[in-house]
Order: sequence, then structure tokens, then C-alpha cells
Amino acid sequence: MADRPSITAFFPACNDAGTIGSMVVSVIGALEDLTDDYEVIVVENGSTDYTVEVLESLASHYERLRVFTYRQALGYGGALRVGFASATKDLIFYTDGDAQYDPREIKVLIPALTNKIDIVNGWKIDRGDPLHRKVIGRVYHHLVKFLFGFKLRDVDCDFRLIRREVFNVIDLESDSGTICLELVKKLQDAQFRFAEVPVHHYHRTYGQSQFFNFPRLWRTGIQLIQLWWKLVVRREHMRRIARRRETAPK
Repeated sequence: MADRPSITAFFPACNDAGTIGSMVVSVIGALEDLTDDYEVIVVENGSTDYTVEVLESLASHYERLRVFTYRQALGYGGALRVGFASATKDLIFYTDGDAQYDPREIKVLIPALTNKIDIVNGWKIDRGDPLHRKVIGRVYHHLVKFLFGFKLRDVDCDFRLIRREVFNVIDLESDSGTICLELVKKLQDAQFRFAEVPVHHYHRTYGQSQFFNFPRLWRTGIQLIQLWWKLVVRREHMRRIARRRETAPK
């Protein structure tokens, strides 16, 4: 990797008015230490607080900040897809706009992105959430690791540095939080190479989680099953059919 890499940093943001300003300013400071070739993107996703006003103010002060505003919510997956598609630099770093991760820790991801690595995935040193969220998170982690055959230590750590070129190979379709499973599964199946590094995870100081409520958990459960069927069951079925065709008598 070049000493002064080309980096897009982006944040999906929904009702993150109290945190998105510090996230943008912090990541710009970190990027300026790393490179002269960078941009910052925020994909605002149907916020009902003053997130849009904060972003408009930031955009007037930082010329390398690009803001995409959607008054009709895209869903978490939709916001990530917009961010990935809009990035113009060689590397893409993303994390959430709620400040549970420190974007300045992009500096610990960069050294792990050697010539043999395509994606650097963070893993949470200690999850800064209430006990019930930690329990649900561990159950979810072990469930999806079993269902999808994941090899990562922390699949749901949304603190990643990715080579943009991988998106020439994989296409993402999910609109919900299951996009993280789809992303990792498709990257893994395409034999892209991962490195993992520890990062800090902090208590939420503003707003509420968009994920941890019963209706959303229910929808996510349905979407998880659909994704598993598509990426695991049907794919394995098609592989078996292909092998039979290859070995069938001519």
C-alpha cells in the first residue's frame, strides 16, 4: 500500500445530530495526518432530528465533505450501498455516525492493509452497550457464524477499511442491517483476504439504537433467513448441480 493512500471515509447517519459533527471533524483530522488524497461522505437517512442542519453547516466549512440527504429513509443497507457507490478513492473506510466507534482509529487499520489484504475488519475490545444488548449480540454472532460459515471474530463490527475494487466483483442488495452479513459473506466467498484488528467501542451518548426494537428485530430475523437461503442453501444447491453436470456422461 502507498505511504499516502487514497481514502474515502463515510458515515451513514440517522438521527445522529448530537454526534455526527464530532465524527466528521475527527475523521478529517485523522485523514489529514494520513494522506492528502481523501474525501468524507455522509449519507443522511431519513432523520427526524436536526441531523440535516448539522450536516449543512459542516458542508459549508469543509470542502472535502459530501452530504447525501434522503428524506425518505433508505434503510441501513440502502445507506451503505449509496456510500460504497459514491466513493471515488482507492480505499473505503466506514463506520456508523452514532460515535460508538472512534473514527480516529482508522490509523490502526491502515498498517494492517498490506499487499496481501483486501479488507481490514475491526473487532470490539469490549462492547460498550447495556447487558441485554451484549447478550443479544453474542447470541446473534454465534447464530450467524454457524449459519453462514463466517470466519471473522466479530462479523457485526461496523468499522472497516475496504479496497474499493472489491465492489467490481460483488454486488450488494440488502436494504436493512443484514447488509453486513451479505457484505462479509460475499467477500469471503469471493476469496478476498481479511485482517482483523482490535478497536474500542463506546456507550451511546445521543439518541437510540435504530436496531434494538421488537418490530425491527422481527423484520431482521425474516431477512436473515431469506439471506441465508439465498447465499448458503441455494448457492450450495447450484454448486451440486454444476458438479453433477461436469461429471455426467457425455
